[in-house]
Amino acid sequence: MNNLYKKSGLFYLLAFSFIVLISSCGTPQNVIYFSDLDSTKVNSIPVAKFKEPLIQTDDILSINIQTLDIDAPPGLNQSTSSTSSSSSSTEDKSSSQQGAVATGFLVDEDGNVEIPMIGPLKLAGLTTNQARELVRKSAAKYYKDPTVQVRFANYKITILGEVTRPSTYTVPYKKVTVLDAISMAGDLTIYGKRENILLMRENGDHKDVVRLDLNSSSLMASQYYYLKQNDIIYVQPSKAKSAANNAPRVQLITIAISVATLITTILLRF
Repeated sequence: MNNLYKKSGLFYLLAFSFIVLISSCGTPQNVIYFSDLDSTKVNSIPVAKFKEPLIQTDDILSINIQTLDIDAPPGLNQSTSSTSSSSSSTEDKSSSQQGAVATGFLVDEDGNVEIPMIGPLKLAGLTTNQARELVRKSAAKYYKDPTVQVRFANYKITILGEVTRPSTYTVPYKKVTVLDAISMAGDLTIYGKRENILLMRENGDHKDVVRLDLNSSSLMASQYYYLKQNDIIYVQPSKAKSAANNAPRVQLITIAISVATLITTILLRF
């Protein structure tokens, strides 16, 4: 009877060790983007229509005005030179992290931009193309055949969570997608939850919060596929991350159980 108890104890100890070992192994993670696509044929996927972002209060605009008018006052040339330098600097640091200060023309709380030699213009609520035409028409009153460029100088996207380089990124272009932003951040880590990406977007006096699935090709047809200024992306860690953090503790438990099993085996033989 005593020998039977010993064998039963050994059996339960071995079974418990096996369960711990199995539970310590994380489940395989789906790390393939758009895994629902058929790899044997060309897939035709509808893509969301890009909507031009509108200029808002506190935006910083790079406004470049050029003219062939040799009689143009020095103020215009100085302003153009300064703004062009700002635009160039922003382009060279298209993936710069938070801390770089964007320079240009600030859109004030009334939606106006004060342009030297031209005066205040209300640009809030317009696209950059519409703003360019408004600035060009205003500049044409004073200068001959002016050429105007208007761009965002502080178009920012924030990426947090399980990515290689979480940060706030300033981009010189406005047509940026979720995949572009993830690429800037160095892609998701192996622990990033690809089927549950959180996107937060300012919408008036509230925030829109949506979940995106990188494993599904339907993402490209989503109205949130193209990002807007000040969007925030958060990549949630998977359960495998928690398992990895607990790995040292699980290993210690496993070693302790193995030693106990070995001792019990030796005692049973004697």
